[in-house]
Amino acid sequence: MGMSASQARFLGLTARKTNTEYEGQQVNQQRTVLSNESANYYNQLLGMTVPVPPAVADFTKTVYTFNDGALSNTISSMIAQKDGKYIVSYTTSWVNDFSAISTAPILYTREETKPATETDPAEYLYLVGSKVLRTMSGTVDTGTYVAKYKESGVEKEQGGLYEKDGKYYTDDTYLHVWLLPSGSSDVTYTKETRKTNIDDLKKFREEYNDEYLKSLSDKQLENLLIEEEQQIDILNKKYGKQKSDGTYSSQWMVRYVLNSSTGNWSPYFVDKTLLESPNMIYSDNGQAQSATRTYTIGSAQETEEIKGVTARMEQDSTGRVINITLHPGEDDEVTYAVATTTTTDQAKFEDAMNQYEYDKAQYDQAVQEINAKIEIIQAEDRNLELRLKQLDTEQDAIQTEMDAVQKVIEKNTESTFKTFG
Repeated sequence: MGMSASQARFLGLTARKTNTEYEGQQVNQQRTVLSNESANYYNQLLGMTVPVPPAVADFTKTVYTFNDGALSNTISSMIAQKDGKYIVSYTTSWVNDFSAISTAPILYTREETKPATETDPAEYLYLVGSKVLRTMSGTVDTGTYVAKYKESGVEKEQGGLYEKDGKYYTDDTYLHVWLLPSGSSDVTYTKETRKTNIDDLKKFREEYNDEYLKSLSDKQLENLLIEEEQQIDILNKKYGKQKSDGTYSSQWMVRYVLNSSTGNWSPYFVDKTLLESPNMIYSDNGQAQSATRTYTIGSAQETEEIKGVTARMEQDSTGRVINITLHPGEDDEVTYAVATTTTTDQAKFEDAMNQYEYDKAQYDQAVQEINAKIEIIQAEDRNLELRLKQLDTEQDAIQTEMDAVQKVIEKNTESTFKTFG
């Protein structure tokens, strides 16, 4: 090999070695970047909160109860006082056999009995099948007012008045204003109501051939009026629409259904204002397009919270309450035996467990995603490591060849100098 050829070969090998060294540096730099990314992912794993399953004990509490006849009482709060007494709050519950309860919603129909006019809306009958509903007997808001006043010291009254903008009229269409007699005093205006009487029940019974009303005597009809008065009050307090003045706008309708197995008639109630609502849509044949809430009378668990009662507690050696004395030292002092139980709020526990399962699934998914990214980084790092080994091998081969070329160059140089020496 000539001198110039050896020199050229040596320079080429030097360039290749420099390139491999540079590429090796680049590979190491890439591996450093991958290492940093991997560390970040591991830090994310370390920073993640591992979901912990809920403990049943966290949803279990000690409950103190005592009975007073048919009343079951559960202590909800006990606040110790300096004198050794307690301020106790408790919830008392009982079964009310004469309570308004909700039943399955029912599809009602209506039948027009009087078409609408320019001044009055249409009038309808409301039915379930062929059974006509009756507006319940009792106090009915007529929409009118009665004026009570004194004329020359004599108490008098004028009913059938209509109110508008603070003024009272004898007619709601033509607004004939009602004028108080001269010299009137102590004037009061109150809403006028009327009570449906037994004649209305008899009229309804005959007109619509009501089987239930036909089964009642005149005395029983009178008792029915009293009973329905109570039912209206129960329905209003539980389900009625209350106005700002404390009265109720609900107007209840009823139908009685015979229980063929017991022979008893059961009342079913519906708020007429719902059937008359603009939101209630009826088809051309009078069928309601949606079912309406319906109620009846039955048994229901009712509760009342009693707060701030002074009491004295008797405890056993373990600190468990065994007796409670309400109103100690007072005339109505009374002592009850206390039963101790532990209860678990299963619904809240299941909610917490469902939340745990959701959080655990989210955590597992996040861990899997991070592990997948780390595996990709590790695979890339292995490829770079393999490439680095290849570069090391290539560099060793280049170095070996450079050493051989270097020896050739040295021999050529030595031979050349000897020739000219």
